[in-house]
Amino acid sequence: MSRLNQLPEDLPIPKDDGTCRHLPGFPVPTIKLSATTGQSVDICAESHQQRVVIYCYPMTGQPDKPLPEDWDMIPGARGCTPQSCAFRDHHTEIKTLGASVYGLSTQSTDYQQEMVTRLHLPFPILSDEQLLLAKALQLPTFSVDDMTLIKRLTLILYQGFVEHVFYPVFPPNKNAAIVIQWLQEN
Repeated sequence: MSRLNQLPEDLPIPKDDGTCRHLPGFPVPTIKLSATTGQSVDICAESHQQRVVIYCYPMTGQPDKPLPEDWDMIPGARGCTPQSCAFRDHHTEIKTLGASVYGLSTQSTDYQQEMVTRLHLPFPILSDEQLLLAKALQLPTFSVDDMTLIKRLTLILYQGFVEHVFYPVFPPNKNAAIVIQWLQEN
């Protein structure tokens, strides 16, 4: 098993810093983001057709490349691969509950494509490389190694608005199950 699939036991737990409290009820902007399918996706338009689950993650590592220095010490940074695998494993159940799933990071679509192929993800990953959505929704970010990354959070969008937000997300490998529970109850 790859080191990227494992969560170290001593990861620092992220704290709720209040940077997502404004999101429930916030209008979703009409922004087209590049997807790993080769198409552009307007998540606002998509949310008018059904609920949309977007799990935002900082960045995925690649098996042959080192992670940023002290990556495991940044609260909420580690766990993008386990989170993506959990959404992959629960994808059918989420679809049955009437929602579509997207992952989102600030990495390029080309970079994201490696992860989609390696992990056999059945849903698109969206690139917010220009931080258009992050800025429009005022999503929390952090910087490391000259990269601006979105903090780990999950949005539920419906009818053009943010219906619910999960933040902070920890542990990341349990996020999909928590989203399913919320969808079942709502």
